[in-house]
Amino acid sequence: MTPMTTSTHARETLALGLPLAGSSLAQMALHVTDVVMVGWYGVVPLAAVVLGASSFFIVYVLGSGFAKAVLPMVAAALARGDETQVRRDTRMGLWLSIAFGIAVFPVFWWSGPILLALGQTPEVSALAQDYLRLVGFGMVPALCVTVLQSYLSALGRTQVVLVVTLAAVGVNIAVNWLLIFGNWGFPELGARGSAAATISAQVLSLVILGLYAGLLPSLRRFHLWQRFWRPDWPALQQVWRLGVPIGLTGLAEGGLFHASALMMGWIGTVELAAHGIALEIAALTFMLHVGLSMSATIRVARFHGQGDRSGLRLASKVAVAMSLGVALASIILFLSVPEQIVALFLDMAKPESAAIVAYGAVLLMLAALFQLADGMQVMALGLLRGVQDTRVPMVLATVSYWFVGIPCSYMLAFPMGLGGVGLWLGLVTGLVCASASLMWRFWRLAR
Repeated sequence: MTPMTTSTHARETLALGLPLAGSSLAQMALHVTDVVMVGWYGVVPLAAVVLGASSFFIVYVLGSGFAKAVLPMVAAALARGDETQVRRDTRMGLWLSIAFGIAVFPVFWWSGPILLALGQTPEVSALAQDYLRLVGFGMVPALCVTVLQSYLSALGRTQVVLVVTLAAVGVNIAVNWLLIFGNWGFPELGARGSAAATISAQVLSLVILGLYAGLLPSLRRFHLWQRFWRPDWPALQQVWRLGVPIGLTGLAEGGLFHASALMMGWIGTVELAAHGIALEIAALTFMLHVGLSMSATIRVARFHGQGDRSGLRLASKVAVAMSLGVALASIILFLSVPEQIVALFLDMAKPESAAIVAYGAVLLMLAALFQLADGMQVMALGLLRGVQDTRVPMVLATVSYWFVGIPCSYMLAFPMGLGGVGLWLGLVTGLVCASASLMWRFWRLAR
């Protein structure tokens, strides 16, 4: 086999990565449209949806580890020419996702008392529970959609993942408009209407992807749905072994940012608003890193499955270089026009907007460092998943986020008196620690 050139690696990484990045951005749009449209409806419903959606997402991140484990497993099995294993791994990923979605449903059903115990107001807790009781039915389809997205992406079908996600955004907006506000004679459900829209988008995505995976002539040879009920205990054990650490790693990272929002709220309302805007902006560019990271997972898993170590190393170097390029472009953008970017999220006619822009611009300049560290840690995690290494990365990431990042944020923000700037410097410290340790782990294995 002729060795691949650097330019060939770059083209194939982009061919996979750009649709996956677009799909990640579209997934963000689902959340943004919910928040914006419920915000038009009322303040209390907005608070309930923000609280409910963030609670749903935390549980989803934990359960999505099984779906993310399917990505490198299928890619490696396909590279070995083991089409039977492709089917087995994907099915058991679906089995575990369904089991997880059923197991956590009671948490959503009795979420009201949990939210009250966490200090939320009775009115918001009650409405958030109504939202979660409905949207909880969407956990199984949401996780199964993620499994099918991993399966199809590993097979190189990233374009359909993007198209279906964009279609889901359109359905979500349309059903939101009908059911939140009661347009065209539909019932006016407010926050519950948003939950119904979310489930509609998830079920539609599941049906389309399921039919595509089962009926497309070029994919029929995998027989994905044939005798779906038959257990495959070795494959289930392998998906569990890889998936649980991935889910816990995502939970640890999500907890880092939730903790940072809580601490920023102790500093002040203006600072918390600026923090939220700066994180949203950073998250948009972060989705490009996520797409490249998923692409790197697929490509590294293929070389890993073939036993091609030199190809694996070159593919990894190209993916890291491309992620560094995205980070450099983000740094230039954030340092050049920070005030103008933050102002896009605000009504500048309001008196508090000027203070939020000024503070947000400072945080956005810190986000320049944030992007570099965050991009490298998510890329390292993607590369490690490609070689099916998830347990040690879970430990390294958790230590970096919770035993370095959060303590540094607290110490710099409060005892040392640096406020929100110190809090963000602590986040950067944790992410730098994660990126350095995870990259060291990968290159040690790659050699």
